[in-house]
Amino acid sequence: QVQLVESGGGLVQPGGSLRLSCVASGFAFSSYAMRWYRQGSGKERELVAEISQLRKITVFADSVKGRVTISRDNPKNTVYLQMNSLKPEDTAVYYCKRFPSGSDSWGQGTQVTVSS
Repeated sequence: QVQLVESGGGLVQPGGSLRLSCVASGFAFSSYAMRWYRQGSGKERELVAEISQLRKITVFADSVKGRVTISRDNPKNTVYLQMNSLKPEDTAVYYCKRFPSGSDSWGQGTQVTVSS
């Protein structure tokens, strides 16, 4: 079955950087677009960015434009989210998902906390 394992989160000071990773299994990774989402405490889940099968990048969240880069390594079945100039409002659990995802379950996510 589809499995997505996110990692790389942690506590970082404002202005810092993190690179999140998501290792996928159970499907033909290179045949799917991959997306990163995030959900802050008490907030709705938000679509952050997408990378297509052909590596076209779309950043959906206006609040992170210019500060995030999404990339993929198909041989490693891994999608990355590089986040720079982090702000406290970036604090959230970050999830990856393939697109389209059908009835896939969400992974456990990785917690990013931006605080001094």
